[in-house]
Amino acid sequence: MRAIRIERYGGVEVMEDRDLPVPVPGHDEALVRVACAGVNFMDVHTRQGKYARSRTYPVRLPVVLGMEGAGTIVDVGPSVAALRPGDRVAWCLSWGSYAEYAAVPASRLARIPDGIDFDLAAAAFFQGCTAHYLCHDVGQLGAGRSCLVHAGSGGIGQLLIQLAKHAGATVFSTASTAEKAAVAQRCGADHVMLYDAGRFPERIREITGGEGVDVVFDAVGRKTLRDSFRAARTRGLVVNFGSVSGPVDDLDPIELGEAGSLFLTRPRLADYLADAQMVQRRSEALFARLLDGSLRILMGAPHTFDDVADAHQALEERRQIGKSVLRIQ
Repeated sequence: MRAIRIERYGGVEVMEDRDLPVPVPGHDEALVRVACAGVNFMDVHTRQGKYARSRTYPVRLPVVLGMEGAGTIVDVGPSVAALRPGDRVAWCLSWGSYAEYAAVPASRLARIPDGIDFDLAAAAFFQGCTAHYLCHDVGQLGAGRSCLVHAGSGGIGQLLIQLAKHAGATVFSTASTAEKAAVAQRCGADHVMLYDAGRFPERIREITGGEGVDVVFDAVGRKTLRDSFRAARTRGLVVNFGSVSGPVDDLDPIELGEAGSLFLTRPRLADYLADAQMVQRRSEALFARLLDGSLRILMGAPHTFDDVADAHQALEERRQIGKSVLRIQ
């Protein structure tokens, strides 16, 4: 089978187009004929080696890239009872989707309902499940609550804005350019502003009468986290779920007290997709929103094996606004 594998960490030059054996599903796995794979920052980070020592995401070399995909089951292991060949499924957090076939733990798989094609399922699953748990489990957003979503034009940012608005929250969002700010506004954010060299907290406090927001969702990391503290209300919650600008490795907990007795958390999706029941519950909620039109995915241009490195490069250079997929079948 054709697959994109890395044997060392580095830039896009380490991505190798290889002919590999078709995987054999283990006892609790399903063999999926991959139709589409999502292209995500996690794939870029995998290639760069950021999970080389991770316990949450134990990705080790050599590895076929791609942690999100959609396709059709062709075989199942002897311990798999709830799924069968012919089922259309989507998954995330199981590496190997940049390939014609992938062996995926059955507990990671969710059935795709009629009306959702493979492109949309592969584009929506990882970022949609992430936005869902951030909104409902971590942020506990609803009527009367407010939040700030950094990088509102990003894949997760766009979905988080939409889910927060659907829950009834007031949504603030930041972006790096006017073009990206317009994307966040189209997603329904009530107040959109540029980062403005770290001056966005003053604007938020002006709008909120000096209080700040209940929850800040920060996937940027080093460049924004301390400014995020200033945007949160007293006893507010700051959710750092990414580090696109680099990790924060010099934080003294006393800063949280000085900023207003803040709560800071660094969650990971794996803990909110911990078993098959969680996967099914969250995926059903996600797919229902996609089907009724209350959640929309901005799609980028599709890619193939031949140009998937270009998709990685676009993500690294922050040129990608819509979600890209790798079309395989």
